[in-house]
Amino acid sequence: MKTNRRKFLKQSAFISAGTLMVPQFVQGFAPVNKTGRKLVIIQFSGGNDGLNTIVPYTNDIYYQSRPEIAIQPADVLKATDELGFNPYLTALKSLYDDGDLAIVNSVGYPNPNRSHFRSMDIWHTASGSNEYLSYGWLGKYMDSKQGSKPYEAIEVDSSLSLAMKGQSFNALATTNPNQMFQTTRDAQIKQTAKHEDEHSNLGYLRKTMVETVDAAQYVNQKNWKGQTQLTYPNSQTGKNFKLTAQLINGGAETEVFYLSIGGFDTHFNQVQRQKKLHLDYSKSLEVFVKDLKQSGSWDNTLIMNFSEFGRRVAQNGSKGTDHGTASNVYMMGGALKNPGFYNGAPDLTDLDKGDLKYQIDFRSVYATIIDNWLGGDSTGIISGQHKKLNIV
Repeated sequence: MKTNRRKFLKQSAFISAGTLMVPQFVQGFAPVNKTGRKLVIIQFSGGNDGLNTIVPYTNDIYYQSRPEIAIQPADVLKATDELGFNPYLTALKSLYDDGDLAIVNSVGYPNPNRSHFRSMDIWHTASGSNEYLSYGWLGKYMDSKQGSKPYEAIEVDSSLSLAMKGQSFNALATTNPNQMFQTTRDAQIKQTAKHEDEHSNLGYLRKTMVETVDAAQYVNQKNWKGQTQLTYPNSQTGKNFKLTAQLINGGAETEVFYLSIGGFDTHFNQVQRQKKLHLDYSKSLEVFVKDLKQSGSWDNTLIMNFSEFGRRVAQNGSKGTDHGTASNVYMMGGALKNPGFYNGAPDLTDLDKGDLKYQIDFRSVYATIIDNWLGGDSTGIISGQHKKLNIV
């Protein structure tokens, strides 16, 4: 009995909504990740307030601009004579003390956009603010490698972000490898995977499904193999960090992991909202780092943490902050060449209509990661030419 192609396409675009993303086109299964290095991207969605994260605790303008929401000097986890950490980011402070954290201040891009969706698209595609691109920077990186496997890039989420979508490669998206594996055991999927007529209109779909079923089984096996004995926070953030650690420690050939943490659009009651987010993130990160260190994976892992924009320097009337421009990027790992503060504190005396001026183009961070950490070539992946940072 022939399968109706339109019906099959509709049903199999997502094998299970929010569980598994099927690659658009098929790639070979030749090993490509020779170094064993891992990249973990953490996205703070909503626009994290960088000034209340990396605090300029000796700057009078900071306190004058934020009379109700500034982090007081006595509460700051001090790192230098000028800058310190939010009191609820103890994990970052520990990494800083151990030489496993590099902080890049005032990261942004020319002609910044303050829309969540547009700014995130710019960050996801590594484009200029006047460019509209269809593919993500990590997806294009995977495109540039021959023989990429579906599971070499995993988004620990229910859906796939633009950053992970390539022209000929789509990452997997899952928060539950076992559920993903069980879904691929569906009778219709099995039947399609067994379809032998390569000349029919289901030929490419069959091949895609075979590789997807194999990928689901592979990821599930690695997840079980890497089961951790450490206790992570019982939050979605904690669970996502735990799954990432288990896949890394289980020996998965996954090269890129992508995690998102939402809720950073702090227009009101910022202090309490950011406290809750930072505390959950910090506790989860602390266990994650311990997990990777115990397994010997820490020196081969690079974590990059970003947000689509920062907040305005001055607080608003609701004890919050509104959409701004430049913010901090954090890079963590056991093999940093230049840990600590990569550049100076944001200049609060030279603002652009109340917003920070960027000092470092975010595409320099991306180019550094691709060329210096992953061993790729950022040409054609990152829009424009950008100086590499001496961090990795």
